[in-house]
Amino acid sequence: MKKSKNLTSLSDFVDNEYGVKGTKKREKFETEYEAFKLGVLIQQARQEKGLTQEEVAQLAGTNKSYISKLEKDLKDIRFSTLQRIIKDGLGGHLELSIKL
Repeated sequence: MKKSKNLTSLSDFVDNEYGVKGTKKREKFETEYEAFKLGVLIQQARQEKGLTQEEVAQLAGTNKSYISKLEKDLKDIRFSTLQRIIKDGLGGHLELSIKL
């Protein structure tokens, strides 16, 4: 397959736009991306369960506004609240990993 000179790989694009790993701009981008991913994962899980934001909020002991903000990239969330949303609101299990 012939490569086009106009195409850029995703990793090259991110390097060009946000700098290489270890730079402040890149670290900020990666942190914000992780928060975005979390919101998307919660939204997808909620939709797969056929639940509304209001229903998840009631089950988790929070409010619809908080669930909405979380799904739309809320930057800060308490770990205990995240656990409640996933366990009580979505009936799921939170798994964590640390990559060095």
